[in-house]
Amino acid sequence: MKSSKHKKKDLLLDIQNISIEGFSDEIWHPIIKGVNLQLYRGEVLGLIGESGAGKSTLGLAAMGFVRTGCRFTSGSINFNGQDLTKLSDKKKQQLWGTKLSYVAQSAAAAFNPAHKLINQTIESSLSHKLETKEILLKDAVQLYKEMQLPNPDEIGERYPHQVSGGQLQRTMTAMAMSSKPDLIIFDEPTTALDVTTQVNVLATIRSIVKEHQTAAIYITHDLAVVAQMADRIQVLRYGDTIEVAKTSQMLKSPKEEYTKSLWAVRSIKKKEQKSKEIILRIENISASYGSGPKVLQDININFPTGRTVAIVGESGSGKSTTARTITGLLPPTQGKVIFQDRTLPMKLSDRSKEDLRKIQMIYQSPDTSMNPRHTVREIIGRPLSFYHGINKEKNTDKVLELLDMIELDESFVDRLPEELSGGQKQRICIARALAAEPDLIICDEVTSALDQIVQEGILKLLLRLQHELKISYIFITHDIATVKAIADEVVVMHQGLVVEQGSKKDIFNPPHPEYTKLLLSSVPEMDPTWLNKVLEK
Repeated sequence: MKSSKHKKKDLLLDIQNISIEGFSDEIWHPIIKGVNLQLYRGEVLGLIGESGAGKSTLGLAAMGFVRTGCRFTSGSINFNGQDLTKLSDKKKQQLWGTKLSYVAQSAAAAFNPAHKLINQTIESSLSHKLETKEILLKDAVQLYKEMQLPNPDEIGERYPHQVSGGQLQRTMTAMAMSSKPDLIIFDEPTTALDVTTQVNVLATIRSIVKEHQTAAIYITHDLAVVAQMADRIQVLRYGDTIEVAKTSQMLKSPKEEYTKSLWAVRSIKKKEQKSKEIILRIENISASYGSGPKVLQDININFPTGRTVAIVGESGSGKSTTARTITGLLPPTQGKVIFQDRTLPMKLSDRSKEDLRKIQMIYQSPDTSMNPRHTVREIIGRPLSFYHGINKEKNTDKVLELLDMIELDESFVDRLPEELSGGQKQRICIARALAAEPDLIICDEVTSALDQIVQEGILKLLLRLQHELKISYIFITHDIATVKAIADEVVVMHQGLVVEQGSKKDIFNPPHPEYTKLLLSSVPEMDPTWLNKVLEK
């Protein structure tokens, strides 16, 4: 997008010297430290930085909102002539969902599992009486079409658990756009999306911002994505602004050393290794949800011992469903799961404790896979007690050891999930899986919520653990860069079928099947014109 010349009257959001504190360990800690931010109508500002930099906190502050346990301590947030820090909760609530909308990082945690998607999409607009229910339902279906959701006329009748993570994220974006707001905060809206879907969603978001002169704050750790979306980029670290500049200028010549370090990450390029020994085989697996159509059709994959097999494909291709059949969460309708030369019971409930210990899974959404009332000590300590019978005293020592392995210090041990950033939550989930001392770990989009620097650290950690402990990984991801960094072998899936499988070298070198070719061509590049070029093809 190209920046327009801004006039004073075009200024929609003006944040001046805002400071926010959070309460933890019986004292108040600074989170945002006197940050300034300006946003004009029709402009997209990209907020980037490491996990814990304060990106999401600042994004929520732009709506006049702070999480439980946080408070504004100074500064002003002037939105369309009103200082949000001085408005009552009632007046702010009149703006939320009408003039101000928010797209959260974790769609799974944002939806009510008991209500249909379409009712939740229009709920805010309907409660504020922006239009009749009939018009809002029609508009919602149109948004579903623009978001490239399958069966847009019918998908709204499903419940959240009946769609994939990527489809749920797109539905949430449609929900935020339903009221045609003046400002939308996008907090990692394409994190859960595969690369082919991401192109369409990015194009739709950009189109709506342009057509309706909507302003947007786009929070992300994906530098290639922010290059396509933002007019300007603001870099945060430890609650401070490091640098602000136009996107083209920031990409070409960042001034600050920290910004340069963000641009230089993802240097891992694992040399693929082969293993003749097979730890897991799935043979002729088919599966469906309830009495619905098959979502997996005659799947055959071998997983070598001590190696990493990456499963890639777009949202709804069957990647996560394959993982569920392996773990027994979704018993297949036919086929076998053979682990260490032994056929496993199809149902999770029929497997032994030792079967469960040996195969662990790290889920895509840490928000929904951790008990919000348990501390980090309890979350990591539970598998230590359950699988190994470690007593409370030794349990704490082991928890601290695992925290050290994932680069978190002992100050985190008594924190609740709501006191952690998105990246910190996912690292706790990794430590929980490691606590069982498994032979195979299924990683379902485990780095998708992490910033580039933390991603690199986690991938290096996983590689080191694999080398030292001979752990086997199944890595489910839509991030091709992650595949190149960590995989030995690659499986490409589409619509419940295996399109292609083989060594990393074979998969990434042409010729490709048409779907693999589309997948590889949809990976965003650090070029502001990349999205335009892709859409023109």
